[in-house]
Amino acid sequence: MIRELQTLIAVAQHGTFAGAGEHMGLTQSAVSAQIQRLEEHLGFALFDRTGRSATLNAAGKRTLALAQELLSMYARLGDQADMAGQGGLLNIGAIASAQVSLLPDALALFRHDFPAWRIRIVPGVSLNLLAQVDSDEIDIAMIIRPPFALSPELKWHPLVTEPFVLLVPEAQARMYWRDVICAGPFIRYDRRSFGGRQVERFLRRMRLDVRDAIECDELQAIVELVARGMGVALLPEAAGLCAWPAGVIALPLGDDTFFREVGLVRRSRRDTQPAAERLAGCVIESAALVTRRTGGV
Repeated sequence: MIRELQTLIAVAQHGTFAGAGEHMGLTQSAVSAQIQRLEEHLGFALFDRTGRSATLNAAGKRTLALAQELLSMYARLGDQADMAGQGGLLNIGAIASAQVSLLPDALALFRHDFPAWRIRIVPGVSLNLLAQVDSDEIDIAMIIRPPFALSPELKWHPLVTEPFVLLVPEAQARMYWRDVICAGPFIRYDRRSFGGRQVERFLRRMRLDVRDAIECDELQAIVELVARGMGVALLPEAAGLCAWPAGVIALPLGDDTFFREVGLVRRSRRDTQPAAERLAGCVIESAALVTRRTGGV
């Protein structure tokens, strides 16, 4: 609960959740969520909330004093760890395809410079990982670019751009992609994901009426379903996917091609620790290596 205690102190200092969020590089909703988690964990309210202000109640004042004492002790523990060369822990979020394509090289580069640091890889879909970066639960994340603007507290760095193709059984390889997609069962990239939303917008823009059969978020699983003749699917040519299995062909969309951008999201505040900054740099270097190897966009 270290982050939550830090947020409690910031709210007490700045008087509002918005003021604390501006100081910490978090959105107001992220601050509110952290305080709510802390209150649920402790089992009592910490603030008297009136309009936009947040005033510590009696229990909150007692908790604040203890939190300041605990964080002071925690800081001293961290100093001892640094002196002993023990490093620390970084949490990095990543969608499934990025874990396979971008992370291995990035972690190898990082470990060369920071061998004492431990890495925890947090899997998830882009929307959830974005929220975890925003709420300071993870340090950085590799996700699909959101279809909306990021808050000023977050920084985006593009990594790789992946074109969508129509994956079909080999028997349909000579057909025009428009005819194929409307003829057979359609295996849909989950509409709750950012990539799935891109597919949905594409289908609407092209006025294509597909026959939905299966909806799934895991790209490799969709590939295997196409290989078993379960239908066709619009998928990005992600570097993290294995080679298309036997009997599966990727039909290009020609001038109608659309793209999925995978990038790095992190907080833009200035007090980010050097190890997290170096890890972000390693991810960016890794993406450049992947692009050169695959001849990507």
